[in-house]
Amino acid sequence: MEPAERAGGGEPPEPGGRLGLGCRSFVPQKEIVYNKLLPYAERLDAESDLQLAQIKSNLGRAVQLQELWPGGLFWTRKLSTYIRLYGRKFSKEDHVLFIKLLYELVSIPKLEISMMQGFARLLINLLKKKELLSRDDLELPWRPLYDMVERILYSKTEHLGLNWFPKNIVPFILRDYKNHKRSLYRYHSSVENVLKTLVKSCRPYFPVDATAEMLEEWRPLMCPFDVTMQKAITYFEIFLPTSLPPELHHKGFKLWFDELIGLWVSVQNLPQWEGQLVNLFARLATDNIGYIDWDPYVPKIFTRILRSLNLPVGSSQVLVPRFLTNAYDIGHAVIWITAMMGGPSKLVQKHLAGLFNSITSFYHPSNNGRWLNKLMKLLQRLPNSVVRRLHRERYKKPSWLTPVPDSHKLTDQDVTDFVQCIIQPVLLAMFSKTGSLEAAQALQNLALMRPELVIPPVLERTYPALETLTEPHQLTATLSCVIGVARSLVSGGRWFPEGPTHMLPLLMRALPGVDPNDFSKCMITFQFIATFSTLVPLVDCSSVLQEKNDLTEVERELCSATAEFEDFVLQFMDRCFGLIESSTLEQTREETETEKMTHLESLVELGLSSTFSTILTQCSKEIFMVALQKVFNFSISHIFETRVAGRMVADMCRAAVKCCPEESLKLFVPHCCNVITQLTMNDDVLNEEELDKELLWNLQLLSEDWGKPGDLWNLGIQWHVPSQQEVSFAFSLLDSFLQPELAKLENCGDGELEMSRDDILQSLTIVHNCLIGSGNLLPPLKGEPVANLVPSMVSLEETKLYTGLEYDLSRENHRETIARVIRKLLNHILVNSEDDTKSLFLIIKIIGDLLQFQGSHKHEFDSRWKSFNLVKKSMENRLHGKKQHIRALLIDRVMLQHELRTLTVEGCEYKKIHQDMIRDLLRLSTSSYSQVRNKAQQTFFAALGAYNFCCRDIIPLVLEFLRPDRKDVTQQQFKGALYCLLGNHSGVCLANLHDWDCIVQTWPAIVSSGLSQAMSLEKPSIVRLFDDLAEKIHRQYETIGLDFNIPKSCVEIAELLQQSQNPSVNQTLLSPEKIKEGLKRQQEKNADALRNYENLVNTLLDGVEQRNLPWKFEHIGIGLLSLLLRDDRVLPLRAIRFFVENLNHDAIVVRKMAISAVAGILKQLKRTHKKLTINPYEISGFPKPAQILAGDRPDNHWLHYNSKSIPRTKKEWESSYFVEKTHWGYYTWPKNMVVYAGVEEQPKLGRSREDMTEAEQIIFDHFSDPKFVQQLITFLSLEDRKGKDKFNPRRFCLFKGIFRNFDDAFLPVLKPHLERLIADSHESTQRCVAEIIAGLIRGSKHWTFEKVEKLWELLCPLLRTALSNITVETYNDWGTCIATSCESRDPRKLHWLFELLLESPLSGEGGSFVDACRLYVLQGGLAQQEWRVPELLHRLLKYLEPKLTQVYKNVRERIGSVLTYIFMIDVSLPNTAPTTSPCIPEFTARILDKLKPLMDVDEEIQNHVMEENGIGEEDERTQGIKLLKTILKWLMASAGRSFSTAVTEQLQLLPLFFKIAPVENDNSYDELKRDAKLCLSLMSQGLLYPHQVPLVLQVLKQTARSSSWHARYTVLTYLQTMVFYNLFIFLNNEDAVKDIRWLVISLLEDEQLEVREMAATTLSGLLQCNFLTMDSPMQIHFEQLCKTKLPKKRKRDPGSVGDTIGNTAELVRRHAGVLGLGACVLSSPYNVPTWMPQLLMNLSAHLNDPQPIEMTVKKTLSNFRRTHHDNWQEHKQQFTDDQLLVLTDLLVSPCYYA
Repeated sequence: MEPAERAGGGEPPEPGGRLGLGCRSFVPQKEIVYNKLLPYAERLDAESDLQLAQIKSNLGRAVQLQELWPGGLFWTRKLSTYIRLYGRKFSKEDHVLFIKLLYELVSIPKLEISMMQGFARLLINLLKKKELLSRDDLELPWRPLYDMVERILYSKTEHLGLNWFPKNIVPFILRDYKNHKRSLYRYHSSVENVLKTLVKSCRPYFPVDATAEMLEEWRPLMCPFDVTMQKAITYFEIFLPTSLPPELHHKGFKLWFDELIGLWVSVQNLPQWEGQLVNLFARLATDNIGYIDWDPYVPKIFTRILRSLNLPVGSSQVLVPRFLTNAYDIGHAVIWITAMMGGPSKLVQKHLAGLFNSITSFYHPSNNGRWLNKLMKLLQRLPNSVVRRLHRERYKKPSWLTPVPDSHKLTDQDVTDFVQCIIQPVLLAMFSKTGSLEAAQALQNLALMRPELVIPPVLERTYPALETLTEPHQLTATLSCVIGVARSLVSGGRWFPEGPTHMLPLLMRALPGVDPNDFSKCMITFQFIATFSTLVPLVDCSSVLQEKNDLTEVERELCSATAEFEDFVLQFMDRCFGLIESSTLEQTREETETEKMTHLESLVELGLSSTFSTILTQCSKEIFMVALQKVFNFSISHIFETRVAGRMVADMCRAAVKCCPEESLKLFVPHCCNVITQLTMNDDVLNEEELDKELLWNLQLLSEDWGKPGDLWNLGIQWHVPSQQEVSFAFSLLDSFLQPELAKLENCGDGELEMSRDDILQSLTIVHNCLIGSGNLLPPLKGEPVANLVPSMVSLEETKLYTGLEYDLSRENHRETIARVIRKLLNHILVNSEDDTKSLFLIIKIIGDLLQFQGSHKHEFDSRWKSFNLVKKSMENRLHGKKQHIRALLIDRVMLQHELRTLTVEGCEYKKIHQDMIRDLLRLSTSSYSQVRNKAQQTFFAALGAYNFCCRDIIPLVLEFLRPDRKDVTQQQFKGALYCLLGNHSGVCLANLHDWDCIVQTWPAIVSSGLSQAMSLEKPSIVRLFDDLAEKIHRQYETIGLDFNIPKSCVEIAELLQQSQNPSVNQTLLSPEKIKEGLKRQQEKNADALRNYENLVNTLLDGVEQRNLPWKFEHIGIGLLSLLLRDDRVLPLRAIRFFVENLNHDAIVVRKMAISAVAGILKQLKRTHKKLTINPYEISGFPKPAQILAGDRPDNHWLHYNSKSIPRTKKEWESSYFVEKTHWGYYTWPKNMVVYAGVEEQPKLGRSREDMTEAEQIIFDHFSDPKFVQQLITFLSLEDRKGKDKFNPRRFCLFKGIFRNFDDAFLPVLKPHLERLIADSHESTQRCVAEIIAGLIRGSKHWTFEKVEKLWELLCPLLRTALSNITVETYNDWGTCIATSCESRDPRKLHWLFELLLESPLSGEGGSFVDACRLYVLQGGLAQQEWRVPELLHRLLKYLEPKLTQVYKNVRERIGSVLTYIFMIDVSLPNTAPTTSPCIPEFTARILDKLKPLMDVDEEIQNHVMEENGIGEEDERTQGIKLLKTILKWLMASAGRSFSTAVTEQLQLLPLFFKIAPVENDNSYDELKRDAKLCLSLMSQGLLYPHQVPLVLQVLKQTARSSSWHARYTVLTYLQTMVFYNLFIFLNNEDAVKDIRWLVISLLEDEQLEVREMAATTLSGLLQCNFLTMDSPMQIHFEQLCKTKLPKKRKRDPGSVGDTIGNTAELVRRHAGVLGLGACVLSSPYNVPTWMPQLLMNLSAHLNDPQPIEMTVKKTLSNFRRTHHDNWQEHKQQFTDDQLLVLTDLLVSPCYYA
C-alpha cells in the first residue's frame, strides 16, 4: 500500500475551511489543526459530532433532573476531554450556552468546593480564548462571582472549623495539554487561585454598568488603617473590567483612574495593597495602550519600580523589613512598562534606559545577594513582554478587543532603542552566579527583534569559551545562550544575513563537550547539537557549487561548508561511543536488584538518544547510510551489560530503525536471528535478554504507524498505515512467540508442569514484551459491567476513539487469554512460592499493561509532552506567532495528538474482568514482601483512577483487613491495606473520597483498627502510617454537602442546551414525570446524606468510646469527629455532650480539639440578631458631600468618641446607633447601611433552662456546675510549652461564644475564679484570665445596658490589678487581650475601658517597666479604634508631651511607638479631609522649639546624661538631649509603619542628626549616636514627593557649610542613598541635578581628608548610575585642579619627621583634582570608555606627589586593575601601545608594592 500524500504545504488550513469534505452543519469556533494531519482525519468529524451531541443532550438532561453527581460531573468532565481532543469545535451558540450553564452551576451557593473547582476549571477553559466571543455574544453578571469569592476567601466560619476547605486539590480535570502557555496548573492547588483566574476569565464580559456598581460596593471599605483596605483593593484588582471599548471608557476606568492613581502616588511606605494597585494599573495600561496619558506619572512609576528592587546602596544600609515582603511583583511591573512604551513622547524609553544604566553594574557576575533574583526576572520578562506586544500590534489576527491606535504602536526605532538599552545588562548576566537561564531567554526574545545587535556579541563570547578548558561554567553559560538565539541565527534574514555561516564552526567546536567526566557540559552540548540539527537539514550541498554560478558570497561559503556535515556526524558518533564505553558498569550491575540507572545516567541516556535520533532524522540518505553502518559495526563487536550501556546502544539502534526501517532492519534482523539460533547454551541468557528485546523492538516496529520525514518545505507527513497483510504477518509472528509460552505457563498454573523460576521469568518476559509490542493492535478487554455501583438517571457510557486501526474481532482476544493465564499462574505462585518476587514483579507489570496499555504509556507521554514544550519554547518564534514552528516540531506535535487519542481512557466502564484484576492487585498489595506490595500498590492506584466508581466496589475489601474481629490478618497485610487506603500523592485517597457512602465505611474502620491484633504501636512504620493517614484526611477533607438543589435559572439554560441543534442526538425531551422523579430522587439523596451524616457521627463516637482502644486511635477519632462540624446543621446531641465533657479530658491534645469544637458548636447555636437600615446623613443632619471626600466629615462625626455625650444611662444607650465595624463611614457610606435593631427586637436574654433547646441545655448544665468549671479553669491555667505559650484565640472564641449565647448566666460561677486568677502573677494564670476577659468583653455585644454596666463594675477593679502587676512574660498577652476586646466594637460602648486605660499610664508606680507595659496595652486598644477616637488621642498626646524627656530606654521606645499610632491618622492622601486627630506639623513645630538649644551650638554633642534621675532642674541642653532620644525613637518607628514619610517639618531636624551621627560603623557608641545613624539611614530611603526635593536640598546645602566635619561627611552618605532611591524624581528636576553636582564637587575640596574621599566615592557612584555624566567641563575642571602648584619643600631639619606638607590649600585642591579623576576611572568598573586611557595617564603623573595624593593614585590604580582583570584581553584593545607600556609599568612597578 503506497504511503498517501496528505495536506499540502505551508500554513495549516484555517478552521472551518475543510479539505474536500463538503459543508458542515455548523462553523466550529476553533479546532486543533493537528487533527487534520492524522491519517484517519476524515473520520474525525463524524466522531466529534456524535460526542458533542451526546455531551449536550446528557449534560442538559442531568441538570434538569437535578443530578449534579454523578451525571453532571461525568458529562462536564467529558466536555473537558472533548476540548482537549478537538479544541473548541462547537458552534458559537453552543459555546455561549456551555458558558452560561457552567456559570450558573459554578455559582450555586451550597456547592462543594471540589465540584466548584471542577466547574470553574472547565469554565476558565471555555473562556480562555477571549477573541472567540465578543461582548455582544456574551454578558455575565459580576455579583454571583463576588458572592462566591466573599463566601470562600473571606469565609466567616472557616476559622471556627465549621467549613473545611482542602489545603491542596489535585486537579480533577486532567492537565490541559493544549494551552500550556500560562496554564492554570502553575498553581494547581489552591482554591484561591482558581477563583481569581475564574474572575479574570469572566471579566471581559461584565456588563457596562459593572464598574459603577463595584465602586459603590467596595469604596466604603477603603479605610487605609483597616484590613478592609486590603480587601477593597484586592477586589478592585481582580474585578474591575479594563477592556471596554473606547466609546465606553467613561463608564469604565475613567470612573476610578484619577482616584486610585492619586492614592498610589501619595502612599509612601509600601503597604501591602500598593503592589496590588500596580497589578491593576499594569492590566489597565495593557488593555488601553494609547488611550491613557501616563507621562505625568512616568518618573514616579520608575522611581517606585527601582525602589522595589531593594538594591543595596551606600555603605551601611538598614532595610525596612516591609520593603522585602511587600515589594511589587516584577511580572506586573514589566507589563506596565511595556504597555507605556512607544507613543509620541518617548519618555518611557528614556526612563527605561536610565533604569538600566543605574542598575547595570549590579548584574556583574561578581555581585550577589537576595536582590539578584528580582533583577534576573526583570531581564527575562521584559524582552518577552515587548515581543508579545509587537506580536499583538503587527501579527495577531484582529478581534473584537480594542486595537492599539497607530500613533502609539511601537516603531522600528523604538524597538532598536529598547534592545540597545537592555543588551549590556543581559550580556553581563550571561555569566551570573544564579545560572544563565534568564539571560538565555532574554537573548532569545531580543534576537527575534534585532539579531544584528544581539548575536554578534554573544558569538564573541562563545568562541573563546569553546576554546578554553579551564572555565566550564563559561562554556555552559554561552552555549545555553547560543541555543536561545539559534533560530534567529540560522534563519539569517534581512537584519543579519551572515548568521548561518557561523553554524558549522560552532558545531565542530562543540564536539569536545561530549565528555564523560563533566555531566552538565555533556548535557548542554547534546542540547546544543540537537537544537542546530533540528533547525537545519544535514545535507551535503557542496556539489551545487559546480552547477550554479548565481550564488551570493554568503551562499557560496555556506555550500562549501556543508561538505563537513558527514565528518561532523561521524565525529559525533565516535564521541558517543566513547561515552558509552566509559559508562559501561562492571558486571556486578547485573546481579543487583536495581532495575534503575542512576538519575544522571538516565539523563545522559535521554540526551544521547534524542540527539542521535534528531541527527539521523535530519541527515541525507548518503550520510545516514554511513552512520548506520557505523552503529551496526559498533553494536555487533561488543557485548554490553543490559542496564546502562546496553540501553544506550539499543537506543542508538532504535533511532536508526525508527528513522529508516527498510535499510536498518535489513542489517539488524538477520544478525539478531543468527545470534539467537546459535545461543542454545543457557549461561549467557542474561545478555540475550537484551537481544531478545531487540528483536521484539523490531516486532513492534513492524506493527507501528510510521511518520517518516518527507520533503522539507511541506509538512507532507507520509503516514504508513499497515496493510492487511502486514497486520496478519504481525499476528502470526505474535502467535509463534506468544502461544507456546502461554501454554507452558497455563500448565504450570494448573500444577501440571514443573517450571524453574528462571524459566517462568523468561516466559513472562516474552509474554510482557509481546503485549507491549502489540498493544495497539489488541482490542480492549470485554465483559459484563459491574452493575448498581451508583444510581443515575443519565447514561454514563464510555467514549470510544478511533486510532487508525479496526480491531479484528474475529481473532481470539489475546488480552483476555493472557489475563486468564496470568491470573491462574499468579494464584499458583502466591500459594506455592510467594518468595518468587521477580516473577511477581513481572506479573504486576503485565496486569497493569493489560488494563491500561494501548500502545503508549501515560508517564512516557507526559514526559514527551513536557520535552516537546521545552523544545518548542526554545525555538518558537513568539514575534510572528501563528504556529510558525520548525517542521520537526510540528511532526512531533501531530504524533503527540495521535498518542493523546490512544491514551484517553478515563471514564471507562468498570467490568467484571477489571474487577477481578483489581482484586488480584489488592491481594498483591497486601502480600508479605514489601517490594511486591509497593509495586502492586502503584499499579492498583493507577487502575482505581481509570474506572468509574470502582472505588466503591473495592473499599469494603480493603477494610476487611482492618476488622478487629479477624484473627488471621498478618502485620504485612495490615500495613498493605493501610497503604491502599492512603493512596499515592497524585491519585485517589480511598480513606477520604468526597462521598458520604464511602466515609461512613472508612473512617470508623480506621478508628476501630486500633483493636486489631495485627496493629502494634511498637512498630514505628505503622505509627507513621496512621499519622500520615490522619494528616492526609485533615489536609484533603472538605465539608461535604448535605442538601443540593439546582436553581431554576440553571434548569432553563439546560433545556436550551438539550434542544440545541447541529449536532444533536434524536433523544426525546424530558417528560414532566421524569423531572418530578428527578426532584424526588434528589430529595431522597439529601435525606440519605443526612442519615449517613448522623450515622457517621454516632459510629465514630461508638468507636472512640470502646474500652481499651489505644489513645492514638481515640485522638484520631476525635480529630475525624471535629471535621464533621458544619455551618448548616447543628452537631447531634450525643456529640455535643461528648465534646463538652472532653473539655476536661486528661490529654491536652484532646482538650485542644474539644475547645475548638465547642467554640464551633456555640457558633452553630448562635441566635440571629435583627438588623435595620439607617440613613447616616439624617442622623448627622448633614447632606451627602458632592464629590468623594474621605476622613473626618460632618456626616460621620457622630461616630467619634466624645466623652461629653457617651451613653451613660439606659435611655441614652438604647437610643444610640452603634456601628461596630471601624471602616464604615471613613471613605464613603455604603448604599445600604445596616446596624443592629433595638434591644426589644433581639432574642431574649436571661432565659431559664426550660426556654433553651436541648443542645443549649447540655452546655448550660456543664457550665453551671461549679466542679466542672473549677476543673476547666485549672486545666486552662496550666502551662503547655514553657515560654512558648501565647494568648490563644481558640480559647477566646470559646468564652466569647459562651457569653454571647448565655449572656451573664455563668458569671456568678466564674467571678471567684477571675478574682483568684488576677491575683496570681504566674504567666499561665494571667494568660487564662486575659483570654476569659477578652471573651467577656466581646461576648457582651448584645447585652442590655444594666448587664453591661454590672459587667464593668466587675471588670474595672480586675483590670486595674492586672495592669499594676504586669510582668515581662504577660504584657504581650494583656496587650492582645485589650486589642482583641476593642476590635470591631463601637468605642462609645467601651468608654469604661478607655477611661480606665487613660487614667495615668505613666504613673511611675512599679518602675519604668510597668509604665512601658501600660502604654503598650493602651496602644493596642487605641490602634484598633483607628480614626474614631480623636479626643482620646489628643488627651493622650497632651499627657505624653511633657513626659518625652523620659530617662528610661524601654519607656522611650514605647512612647516612640505610641506616637506613631497617635499620628497614624494624619495622612496626606488625595480626597481626604484634614483630620481632627493630632497633626504632625504642629507637634514637630513644638518639638523644634524645645530643641533650639542643641541646634545653635556648634561643638560635638556628647551624650553626657547619666541614666538616673538627677535631682533638681537640669539645664535646657540636657533636657534637649533626652527629648531628642525619644523623638529619634518615634521617627524610627514611623519609618516602617505610617503611610507617608518625612514631612516638611521633620526635615528641619536633619541638620541636628547630621551633626550627631558617627562616621564609622562602631557598635560601642552610645544609644543616641546609633539611633541618629539608623534614623538617617531610614529617612534617606524615604520616597520623596517632587515638591519636597528643593526643601531637602536646601537642608543639605546648609549642612554642607557646617563647621562639624562629621555633619559634612554624613550629608554625602545621605545623598547617595536618597538619590538612588528617588532617582527619576531627581532626574526630572534639572535644578536639583545641578545642585547635587555642585554640592559633591565642592565637597571634593573640603579641608577634611575623610570628607574629600567620601565625596569622591559619592561622585563615582552618581556617575556609575548615570545620574551625572562625565562631560568635558567636569574633566577640564579636575585637570585644572590637578595642575595646582604645590609650595616648594623646605630643607629638612635633622629633627623633623617625614616630609608630609601641612594640609595647605594648594595640596587640598591638587588632591581634589586627583580624587575627581580617580572617581571618573572607578565609575566604570566593567568597561573602558574612550576617555579612560588618557585619564589613567594623567593620574600616573601624580604617583610621586606627597601624601595623601600618592596613596589615592595607588588605590585608584589597584582598584582599576582588580575590576578589569577578568576581561583584560578585551579591555586591552582600548589602549595604544605606549599607554599599555606605561600602564603595565605602573601596575607591576616597585611603587605598587611600596
